[in-house]
Amino acid sequence: MVQKYQSPVRVYKHPFELVMVAYEKRFPTCPQIPVFLGSEVLRESRSADGAVHMVERSCRLRVEAPRLLRKIAGVEHVVFVQRNILNWKERTLFIEAHNETFASRVVVKESCSYRVHPENEDWTCFEQSASLDIRSFFGFESALEKIAMRQYTASVKRGKEVIEHYLNELISQGTSHIPRWTPALAREEDAPSQAGQREPNSLEVCGLGSAQDPAPESVSTDGDKLDADYIERCLGHLTPMQESCLVQLRRWLQETHKGKIPKDEHILRFLRARDFHLDRAREMLCQSLSWRKQHQVDLLLETWRPPALLEEFYAGGWHYQDIDGRPLYILRLGHMDTKGLMKAVGEEVLLQHILSVNEEGQKRCEGNTKQFGRPISSWTCLVDLEGLSLRHLWRPGVKALLRMIEVVEGNYPETLGRLLIVRAPRVFPVLWTLISPFINENTRQKFLIYSGSNYQGPGGLVDYLDKDVIPDFLGGECLCNVPEGGLVPKSLYLTEEDQGHEDQLRQWREAYCSASVLRGAPHEVTVEILERESVITWDFDILRGDVVFSLYHAKQAPTPGPPRASGQLTDRGWALGADFSCVEAPLICREGESIQGSHVTRWPGVYLLQWQMHSPPTSMACSLPGVEDVLTSLHSPGPRCKLLYYYEVLASEDFRGSMSSLESCASRFSQLSAATSSSSAPSHSSSLVSR
Repeated sequence: MVQKYQSPVRVYKHPFELVMVAYEKRFPTCPQIPVFLGSEVLRESRSADGAVHMVERSCRLRVEAPRLLRKIAGVEHVVFVQRNILNWKERTLFIEAHNETFASRVVVKESCSYRVHPENEDWTCFEQSASLDIRSFFGFESALEKIAMRQYTASVKRGKEVIEHYLNELISQGTSHIPRWTPALAREEDAPSQAGQREPNSLEVCGLGSAQDPAPESVSTDGDKLDADYIERCLGHLTPMQESCLVQLRRWLQETHKGKIPKDEHILRFLRARDFHLDRAREMLCQSLSWRKQHQVDLLLETWRPPALLEEFYAGGWHYQDIDGRPLYILRLGHMDTKGLMKAVGEEVLLQHILSVNEEGQKRCEGNTKQFGRPISSWTCLVDLEGLSLRHLWRPGVKALLRMIEVVEGNYPETLGRLLIVRAPRVFPVLWTLISPFINENTRQKFLIYSGSNYQGPGGLVDYLDKDVIPDFLGGECLCNVPEGGLVPKSLYLTEEDQGHEDQLRQWREAYCSASVLRGAPHEVTVEILERESVITWDFDILRGDVVFSLYHAKQAPTPGPPRASGQLTDRGWALGADFSCVEAPLICREGESIQGSHVTRWPGVYLLQWQMHSPPTSMACSLPGVEDVLTSLHSPGPRCKLLYYYEVLASEDFRGSMSSLESCASRFSQLSAATSSSSAPSHSSSLVSR
């Protein structure tokens, strides 16, 4: 594989002529570059008027490699041939170099250029590119590639320092100005002969005349090239290879992409997301650009206006910046009725709103970069989970959240600088188990999670936010204008008559099973648990009537018996306390309610989720109906209840793994993890009603 390097444009704030004198001081040896052992001139020639000067040198470089590799190769230094073409008239210097040592096994090519800055003729621009192609090297190809690129990037970094060293040396010696080249006055009698003849040793004879010179590329102000000082000032510190990847990817986009070229900050995020692997970053960025074009995301901030309902009930908004100058976004997720919002505006509207938040975040980062005079490419998100409950585990809502995470991860990588999660309740690990596999590992490392009041005091929010911007609802003194959220009235939910939402409503229905419950004939679902500390989660809506929900544990699955009502699995041969036990206190659920809950299992075996018609308190007990009751209910007309339900089992390994991930994420989560996953603690379970 060919390794390539492309530098950004580096600027010396000195005239071209002075930079050339400093450059020549690097030869024949350069103490500032220890690996450069020396050089000798192989060929040299000048044009007739002295404007063009060509020098070809043989340069020896010490091999900085392990002793074993040097012994196998049989060399202590390598030879490069460097060819310089200096044009005083055009004020350009072009340099080409290639290796002679091991040329049949390893091909190294380098090209550099010095030219006058297009906007300031007293400044000089420098640019270089190189390629490394290791065809074979005694089985050490991979090791040699790493050594070569490490040594090359080190010399690249050192190159500008060396030129600046000699520039300072010249200035300190009183040489701060070198006159520009001017043509010598030709004698009249020589003019005809000069017009019709060429010097035998001229560059034209060698095929190196001005017609053959590479066409100088201008460093234009429209941003077709990147300036190293601009990178440092606006994008942050990058290694030479990271700079190279940015320049190469940007140049590739300019040559191939027909649409709008993304900003450098945007390109850099994709490179960081793929650890500066150029091909993978290019593929990811191309997919994102195609997605942006398809969905017209570039116009989103101009065209998107959130519905009034969303502005009232979506509990999120921008709030100043964190201690590092990153824009701060606050999300009061625990106060937000995610299920109600989904049912009132639909998944697509919520997704559009999330995308607009990300677009606004990028815009604010650019503004803060200018305001604070340093690169700011990501923002901080503060998530308050007070009030988070099992209603947030509504299955279609979780699926929509996973989709949004996937879209954001794929199109806004490396935009989250830090995620502060405060007041995390006991139910949070269940939600975390569901969503964490879809979050990039690099992103998870940016999470800081606090339970209870651990966010207060040293080590808490004061480490990341100035005291005067900590929101009032978290004990600060700053008034926060983020909406408080609250339950969305069911009267605002989408209905079958709402045009354009039929598919959304159908998808929600398809995610659930429907069931009817008759008096004396409950609906039951068997769940087999293979290991303790698995988590059973449930979510159901009561469409008609009142029901009682219970959860049982049995040592073995029910056996086939006499005919039963559809959905019933148990028979009266079971004895409470012997064959089965009630592990969830019966919960009365009224018509129109939405119920979510979870149960951390203490034993393996069979668990039964049961819904039975609500009876007066005197007859409601933790018991299973008999066969006669079922048959009676089938033959006697009576009321029936209807419900939609969904359940899921989180494996013990996944659940415990999520807790380990959280614990490694932040030690401040110890209280929550102890309360949720302690093996010695009793089974944890809870249900919540969203009215």
